[in-house]
Amino acid sequence: MLDAYPDARIGRVLLWVLAALVLAFLVLPTLVVVPLSFSGSDLLEFPPRSLSLRWYENFFGSGAWMAALRTSLGLGLLTALVAVPLGFLCCVGMNRLGGSWSRAIYGYVLMPSVVPGILLAIGLFFVLAKAKLIGTLTGVLVGHAVLAIPVVSIVLAPAVNRFDWGQAMAARSLGAGWARVLGGIVLPQLRFSLLTAALMAFLTSLDEAVISIFVSSGANSTLPKLMFLSLRDQIDPTIAAISTLWTMLIVGLVLFMNARQK
Repeated sequence: MLDAYPDARIGRVLLWVLAALVLAFLVLPTLVVVPLSFSGSDLLEFPPRSLSLRWYENFFGSGAWMAALRTSLGLGLLTALVAVPLGFLCCVGMNRLGGSWSRAIYGYVLMPSVVPGILLAIGLFFVLAKAKLIGTLTGVLVGHAVLAIPVVSIVLAPAVNRFDWGQAMAARSLGAGWARVLGGIVLPQLRFSLLTAALMAFLTSLDEAVISIFVSSGANSTLPKLMFLSLRDQIDPTIAAISTLWTMLIVGLVLFMNARQK
């Protein structure tokens, strides 16, 4: 047993080195954007030759950028409010049905996350065009909710399956209505999973650009769409400043959720 200890220690060291390399590969491209956002140059250059806050001032002082920011944040909240209840009901239905029906519903719910984004955006464009929702906040919300519901279902399905539904049945047998059962028994025990699902739906909406490009327009344009158009028409470090703020927002939300879990 003692003879095997050095080999096990070497294996752990190699595993940590591999994990560090993978983490660096994932994180470093994001961290490169941070110094670019403080560049004093009119172009994206790394490393920056001078430091300045002008691009943050340009972002916060722009009416177009601020309108897109408000749209994206509001849309993210609305997406979470729509996707979490629908995803939760899907998970409850799958849990109660079980068997092949449950697997069929789960595959159907996850389909938007499997279909290529550009194909999903084209299909949504024609459907929403028929409903005259192109360019409206409702139309963009529908598109984002379609993408967020699979994410919510993936987060909530294990929690719903682990829940002891005997408690709900016992409450029902004692005369409690379904509203009281959900509000007093089910939701309190699943609150962290529901908060996690809401966060994932919010982040899915914040990060979505392809559907927004096809569906949104004018005052309902989202920040990712405006960033994409800005990269196409005029490249300056404002994009790096927005990306840095976006990254800080997402990291802050994730750390907040981890703190709540502890």
